[in-house]
Amino acid sequence: MPPALRLTQPKRLAVASAGSKRGMVRATATATSKVPFSKFQGCGNDFILIDNRTTEEPCVSPKQAAKLCDRNFGVGGDGVIFALPPVGDTEYTMRIYNSDGSEPEMCGNGIRCLAKFVSEIDNAPPGKCRVHTLAGVMVPEVRDDGLVTVDMGEPILVPADVPTTLRSDNGDDSAPAVRAPLTLPDGQTFAVTCVSMGNPHCIAFVDDEVYNKDGSVCFDLAGTGPQVEGNAAFPARTNAEFAKVRNRALIDMVVYERGAGPTLACGTGACATVVAGVLEGVCDRVCDVRLPGGTLSIEWRESDNRIYMTGPGDRVFGGELAL
Repeated sequence: MPPALRLTQPKRLAVASAGSKRGMVRATATATSKVPFSKFQGCGNDFILIDNRTTEEPCVSPKQAAKLCDRNFGVGGDGVIFALPPVGDTEYTMRIYNSDGSEPEMCGNGIRCLAKFVSEIDNAPPGKCRVHTLAGVMVPEVRDDGLVTVDMGEPILVPADVPTTLRSDNGDDSAPAVRAPLTLPDGQTFAVTCVSMGNPHCIAFVDDEVYNKDGSVCFDLAGTGPQVEGNAAFPARTNAEFAKVRNRALIDMVVYERGAGPTLACGTGACATVVAGVLEGVCDRVCDVRLPGGTLSIEWRESDNRIYMTGPGDRVFGGELAL
């Protein structure tokens, strides 16, 4: 085993080097509380995962989670995800703190990672499970090929439930907000479609490329994303997706996540983008979404109105947090 790594800052965390396949590694910190964790990523959207099924509340506070997500002084990640005891007829509960300490309702890439995490530590065979989230019950399925397919439920399209103050132009407050004009503080105007996957999304299909030829992001996420995320049209803030249609079965998308900023992928955002594309008539119900960190396959099934997302959730390393 390579030598353990140690952070010298007190009251932060110690990260040990990778050990066995299950991530059982040594930590060198001398703090009174040590919490095992695993680091997972789904299309580059990375998370610190903790098996918290022995207590009802997360063992890490939002403030601690923000420190853990710091890529210089912590483990680094887009969020901290907890497997908590089940609610009702579910197998377990998912909670997540973003890198800024805020708590979203759900995370698409995160639930794939969580399903793989729990499956590995429980030595469970491939299969489905029911997971309670703040956005309702989700059903991930760990497949034989290692990918995870998640039944994400039905999209929420009534503007007040997204929530957004934007409306369709037909005067019907219950109609989806499709290609609604949104003017930003810097004067930019986008035609946006608003969708909730249990968390709010604002999708703008753009004419310009969002990627350079080398795959790097060329869209100004840092400048435009915050203006959408905190726009007054979204009382709970929103995730912001900017998408370029390649063909009816392929969309390029970049995302500015609520509470996390620019990330390499967003699972619920990919789902919401395909829903928006179908509503705008620019893509089919089965469509791949290409993100900076990888590609997700999305199906908005007409027979049951539910959305199915398929993609990876891979373990990177494990260790112990000294809190």
